[in-house]
Amino acid sequence: MNYTYIVQCSDGTYYTGWTNDLKKRIKSHNAGTGAKYTRPRLPVTLVYYEAFATKQEAMRREYAIKHLSRHQKEHLISNQLSPK
Repeated sequence: MNYTYIVQCSDGTYYTGWTNDLKKRIKSHNAGTGAKYTRPRLPVTLVYYEAFATKQEAMRREYAIKHLSRHQKEHLISNQLSPK
């Protein structure tokens, strides 16, 4: 499985990414070895994810989410169907 995810950083901002191992990726973010954006904003909390069969689908969805406004991301998070 491949995942597109949103984490909330300690400063309240959101970071969107994709991975094929969600648990490991969140752990790496919180260890300071994840994205450069999240390193000074630790800890991060997983607030949203979607699962996809292919890497390409996950990357395409990541791109789309990154272009949403903060309000649109918050709406997506609050209306998610899958558990956090």
